Amino acid sequence: MPRLFWDPGNAESVARITQVIGALLQETAWQAAYNSGARMFATGCMDGGGGGFPPLYSMAQCVPALTHRDCSSCLQVISFMATDNLAGRQGGRLLALWCNLRYDTVHFFSGDPMVTIVSPVKDVVPPSSGPVTGRKLKRHIIKVLVPLLASIVGLLISFMLIRQRRIKGRSQDRAKMNLKEDDITVWGLEGRSSGFMVYDFSQILDATANFSEANKLGQGGFGSVYKGQFPDGLEIAVKRLASHSGQGFTQFKNEVQLIAKLQHTNLVRLLGCCSQEEEKILIYEYLPNKSLDFFIFDETRRSLLYWNRRLTIIEGIAQGLLYLHKHSRLRVIHRDLKASNILLDYEMNPKISDFGLARIFSANDIEVNTERIVGTGYMAPEYASEGLFSIKSDVFSFGVLTLEIISGKRSSGLYRYGDFVNLLGHAWQLWKDGRWLQIVDVSLGADGHALEIMRCINVTLLCVQENAADRPNMSDVVAMLSSESMTLPEPKHPAYFHVRVTKEEASIFTQPSSVNDMTMSALRGR
Repeated sequence: MPRLFWDPGNAESVARITQVIGALLQETAWQAAYNSGARMFATGCMDGGGGGFPPLYSMAQCVPALTHRDCSSCLQVISFMATDNLAGRQGGRLLALWCNLRYDTVHFFSGDPMVTIVSPVKDVVPPSSGPVTGRKLKRHIIKVLVPLLASIVGLLISFMLIRQRRIKGRSQDRAKMNLKEDDITVWGLEGRSSGFMVYDFSQILDATANFSEANKLGQGGFGSVYKGQFPDGLEIAVKRLASHSGQGFTQFKNEVQLIAKLQHTNLVRLLGCCSQEEEKILIYEYLPNKSLDFFIFDETRRSLLYWNRRLTIIEGIAQGLLYLHKHSRLRVIHRDLKASNILLDYEMNPKISDFGLARIFSANDIEVNTERIVGTGYMAPEYASEGLFSIKSDVFSFGVLTLEIISGKRSSGLYRYGDFVNLLGHAWQLWKDGRWLQIVDVSLGADGHALEIMRCINVTLLCVQENAADRPNMSDVVAMLSSESMTLPEPKHPAYFHVRVTKEEASIFTQPSSVNDMTMSALRGR
């Protein structure tokens, strides 16, 4: 229900201010809805109309997510309510879920009013045509109130339909979700103006054609991802968390809590969620170009990523991490940064995704220790061996990812890179020998971009240094990538650079591939 606030002082003329309020608020509401562009905001002023009554000032505002028509309906409804409930007061305010109105005899906003109108009332009390009998007064009241009540009822119905359309199924979902009321508030799902929605499970079934295989985009450790489309044409990516996962609910809560509050051009946008019994579902914006690994690890497709495009991707990922570490409302460590968690939009701009393993980080903490090592990304050595993670852990993962983007090769796996079984050691050896060009993907070449590529490799090796204290933070990384004049320090040896190929392991690389395409791994303790 809308909330009412009013000035305790009464107006000099109740009859007169009631008419003035109605005219002023309705005009201001119309201006906010239809004549203020995307701002959905307007201020107004009406003179006192003589008789010594002061001017009235007004303000109307809607959340920008509303359409002009919905904004107008919302404001018109509460303008009638304001006129009815606040009449006789010199000032008042009515707050609704999607819009609000205010008026006062005090000039409460800065600047000149956007709307100035003349009072429609000049006389305090209109002249009487004669004595009003009880029957005549009754007819007069009915004549005035019936159309007014009909208008109010109609507008209230319109307002409720708008509200129902925008938060459809919220009350039903709460009953079905394994959430407490306090969780709803803490997670920021209540009254959000950013467009975050709680969807009904039936809406998700319809959008994905009952999770058909034809709509399946991929499979991850925590579940499957499907493409979907709502009736209004909006394309979505639906992440259906696996019911058998012991971390399913934790994953669900973590992503909702984090991503719903994070807004950046290089982070994937969470549109809403759904939970019914065992089903935990996250609804994201749909990004048509899949993930980064779809391109850089494919012999044919990676040729589409010419150098300038790869550099834009590297810089975009860096900007997204900088936002998470420093500029967001929550200081966040991703903990699972890898090529498959970087999605690409229509223009091949990168967006960091999959925040199921992310952790909110206190501004006073330097590092955090965990007994449970999670994630399938590029783990920093202090995290893999001791469970210590910090923003420098993400910096390490960023360095490994950048090296993959430059080289077009996976950082580890059943591969041999010279005398090393991982890309870091191989890249370090080539850098020390002055043969860094051999790191670069052959489809790129280095003509015209040699200095930029060399600079990126230098930044990469700074990010993957074994000692976390030696690695730069993301502010430094962004500065080093964007400045051609900044002198870069010489990197120290990276983590895992000492893991070389033994004679026994060398024979594995010369053996034929597994006949059933199963991955073969050779493990050796440090």
